[in-house]
Amino acid sequence: MPPEWSSSPPELLLTVDRTSGGPLHAQLQHGLRDAIRTGRLQVGERLPSSRDLARSLGVSRGLVQECYAQLQAEGYLTTRPGSATRVATGAAVPPGIPQPSTAASRLVADFRCGVPDLGSFPVQDWLWALREAARTMPTARFDYGDPRGDSALREVLTGYLRRVRAAATDPQHIVVCNGYAQGLGLTLRSLADAGTHTVAFEAPGSPGTVTAAAATAGMRAIPVPVDEQGIDVRALAATAARAVVVTPAHQWPTGVALAPERRLALVEWARDRDAVIIEDDYDAEFRYDREPVGALQGLAADRVISIGTVSKSLAPALRIGWIVCPPQLAGPIAEQKHRSDRGTPTLDQLALARLIESGRFDRHLRRMRATYAARRTVLLAALAEHAPELPVTGLAAGFHAVAHLPAGADEHHIVTAARERSVGLYGMSAHRASHATAPAQLVLGFGNVGERAIAEGIATIGHLLAGRP
Repeated sequence: MPPEWSSSPPELLLTVDRTSGGPLHAQLQHGLRDAIRTGRLQVGERLPSSRDLARSLGVSRGLVQECYAQLQAEGYLTTRPGSATRVATGAAVPPGIPQPSTAASRLVADFRCGVPDLGSFPVQDWLWALREAARTMPTARFDYGDPRGDSALREVLTGYLRRVRAAATDPQHIVVCNGYAQGLGLTLRSLADAGTHTVAFEAPGSPGTVTAAAATAGMRAIPVPVDEQGIDVRALAATAARAVVVTPAHQWPTGVALAPERRLALVEWARDRDAVIIEDDYDAEFRYDREPVGALQGLAADRVISIGTVSKSLAPALRIGWIVCPPQLAGPIAEQKHRSDRGTPTLDQLALARLIESGRFDRHLRRMRATYAARRTVLLAALAEHAPELPVTGLAAGFHAVAHLPAGADEHHIVTAARERSVGLYGMSAHRASHATAPAQLVLGFGNVGERAIAEGIATIGHLLAGRP
């Protein structure tokens, strides 16, 4: 769909060379044809008026009108009385230039994991917070500011993380970042500068994210297995790693919580190895069948770097996160942030601070817990009806589950067959460093799919999940 500009005249970059000896009208026609053919001007897009284009090029209006008339005759432009001149439907675009799809594939249900309910983003609360932040924002705050992040947000985050996640921190040791990926990248680069060459990560886990960040930092990334109690600390100790990325509150993607004895063993490993634990605290706000699990950072503030974001609690598009740093790493990570982008947008930081301070953030989380709990119930009921023998785990928190397919099942075939039936399924193999498809498992996300769609989707592919033809 072409952009629809405001009532003010749209600008268009065209040039004419008066020293070339070529006729001006031919140059102008060639420039417009080229802009349409290459996709710079899209079908339906409005052109400047002949008067405005003539003024910007320093040519006569009659020359521009002659050019528009010629291109209209050739089928490139269209015009109606009282309406602007626009690029005509069917104007030529050379093969190989991708055009926007006009018909997105429609799925009965898309069980994509890691995505919250985008339709429940608290738009009115966020607009209120933005207005309040802008209204009260001192003039000095429009400067670049502290690379660690605005002091108001770091103060609010300190109180929130102490209250909700049992974190042990203060505003001086928090660095605001643009989401988890940047937070991990800043952290690994700081560790690499300090002499750490190898980072371990959970398997299954997020191999793509960790390996990409490690490669950028010049580090080696190695997988360490996860079992029903979390990461295998003995296997970790057998590696050369001096840093490890873990999801202790709700392991991604198996959903297990790191067992208490493993927590202690992991901290002991870090102290014995002079190593660092990087805690991805990604969806700890959403829990159902268990008592809340505090952040690992609260157990060993000198050894744990905890990275949190609002990507799951609010929306990924906000791109706001934070790094809770050990005292000795707060300065180096802040310096990496300064080098990277000079800081996260201050107005958004202040808006988030107002949202949390006002209680509207907590209210949103309570509402979303109820929403996800209801969807979880519908998912379990649908699976019990259509694939009653299918084991499902990882549902104590978050908004995804792991379905363990029957022995001998072909994960790729089931995912493909479901897509042919307009249901989006996603295999565990994508989260394994080896991409192995055995044991065959599915990661069923229910964060961004409604209750009716969950029930209909599972009913559509229940026979696939149960291993029936």
